[in-house]
Amino acid sequence: MISGVRPIPGRFSRTCRAYLGTIRLSRAQKCAFHADGRNRVTNFWIPTGGISKKPSQGEKEDANELLIRGGFLRQAYSGIFHMLPLGLRVQEKLERLIDKHMRSVGASKVSLSSISSQELWEQSGRLKEGSEVFRFLDRKESRFLLAPTHEEEITTLVGSLIKSYRDLPLRVYQISRKYRDEPRPRQGLLRGREFLMKDLYTFDYSIEEALKTYNLVKAAYKNLFDELKIPYLVAAADSGNMGGSLSHEFHFPSSKGEDTVISCSNCDHVYNDELADGKAHNIEETQNTSAEQVSGFDTGATTTGDNPTVSVGLWMAISRDRETLLRGWYPKFSMREANQEPVEREVNSHAVKSIATAAGVDIDLSVENPLEQWVSQVKSDKNSGISKPSERPQVLDLYDAQVRVYKRPPLSDLLEKVNRTADEIDYSMLDRFPGTNRALNLVKVQDGDKCTKCAKGSLKTQTAVELGHTFHLGTRYSEVLQASVMVDRSLSGGSQSKDQLVPMQMGCHGIGVSRMISAVADSLADSKGLNWPRAMAPYEVIVVPGKGLETEAEKVYDSIVSNPISPIDTILDDRDKPMGWKLGDADLIGYPVIVVVGKGWKKAQTLEVQCRRLDNLREDVPLDQLPSFVQSLLERL
Repeated sequence: MISGVRPIPGRFSRTCRAYLGTIRLSRAQKCAFHADGRNRVTNFWIPTGGISKKPSQGEKEDANELLIRGGFLRQAYSGIFHMLPLGLRVQEKLERLIDKHMRSVGASKVSLSSISSQELWEQSGRLKEGSEVFRFLDRKESRFLLAPTHEEEITTLVGSLIKSYRDLPLRVYQISRKYRDEPRPRQGLLRGREFLMKDLYTFDYSIEEALKTYNLVKAAYKNLFDELKIPYLVAAADSGNMGGSLSHEFHFPSSKGEDTVISCSNCDHVYNDELADGKAHNIEETQNTSAEQVSGFDTGATTTGDNPTVSVGLWMAISRDRETLLRGWYPKFSMREANQEPVEREVNSHAVKSIATAAGVDIDLSVENPLEQWVSQVKSDKNSGISKPSERPQVLDLYDAQVRVYKRPPLSDLLEKVNRTADEIDYSMLDRFPGTNRALNLVKVQDGDKCTKCAKGSLKTQTAVELGHTFHLGTRYSEVLQASVMVDRSLSGGSQSKDQLVPMQMGCHGIGVSRMISAVADSLADSKGLNWPRAMAPYEVIVVPGKGLETEAEKVYDSIVSNPISPIDTILDDRDKPMGWKLGDADLIGYPVIVVVGKGWKKAQTLEVQCRRLDNLREDVPLDQLPSFVQSLLERL
């Protein structure tokens, strides 16, 4: 009752009380939980909207913003996200899909602790200064970390339990949260500090058996990605600090990707740009005598007669100890064919790193001003009185195969900067890969370059997001962590007189579960919103009724879910909202199929079925044909 206002006796007072009772009943009905067994939006928390702004007409919204606005997740802290009910349904469906394909290779599911020992990681050699690992001490000052991956833990566990080759092969996997102290989290779930990952670990007693397992898992990965029905690439890859000599990556082409995948138009040559080894693989590139070679120290493009002399680029890096300056001389432009325009080139830092490592120089690619850093270090050394020949500052020059090599490049500019003589600088140059007679290739592949494998096809580069990675680790972890099995002498080559103790051959095979959610969302989203594949959609079908057609919509829902052999995951939008608003919300969330109970039902007892991924399909379907029609659409998704 409003203070100071007395109720009016009689009929008006009774009318007010009845009206207020109706309001309370209406509110209660809106918030009531339906226990009839149907999936209803009113029974499910979908907080659509949020911090993101809706883009202008026809513009594609950022996938992370769509996931936030669609009610799938919310950011808690930088690089850390809460999964909301819709997002969790997508995640759980993806996990079930992974479970299915892991069972196909005979893998058993485990759950390892997210807490691991720093000492164990030091034993394997992976915990170093600057590692992106969350570390902490407990109350007893014991040193722990939050595991970004579990090679050390699973190797120790299996090594303590498996002692005979008869217990192999062993394949175990988990889907668990991982942690990485990412210095610059970005792009939502694609690069976070906490993420969900599937990792499969395999153990065999011989290399031959391990390679059989590797190929089996690789085939299972292909089947998994095929089931998503989204284009993907399988690329040969660098094993990095994981170790091992064989690995492949599974990529979704995406403008947000941080990897460059190169593929041939003629053969099956597909590889990650990180595999660049710094060696020239074309015959012409190894001769160093072509007409298109460029003068080592020109600073601008010139021509000499009919042959172009193209400008040379200078690329620099510095060693981690700041004592060695590396200079790479490469063609800013190069010729594919004599009658074609020159192609602009860039240095491939992976190629340079491979050459430098072979030459015994550990370069730091993260330094943005290598020359200034080297000059500062050399001056500091001189002020400190360092004069031993072994501690002299160094300059290493690398020459791409398309750059003519000079016996002595100009050092005067460097000597002047550091106030040193030429004798005080340890200078060396390379135009061949250390230990070989192969010329150097310092530049990135560009679209249209000839394939080095078949020499017929042209190469294409694509930016891509890595979603899966398979590694053959060999004995990288089992040897140092003493995970060995006794092998019968008859299986160890026949030359042994007794059984032999050998370290297990390991494989590691990962899938980024949380980043796949973001990558798939980005790959299929359009100007209207998200657009999930059937295998990952929070619900496969949503039934959207118009005003006054709620009872009919329940019959439509029951018709769709009635097949017990092949059930269709359906939800009914029973919110008290206008039809246009609910259809816009359904497009935003990205249900594969939308069934509208509207004007068609009133006129001819038909339902409008919508499917954006199938050429924006809109078709009127009678109720008795609806289940089979919807099923046929889903099978194409």
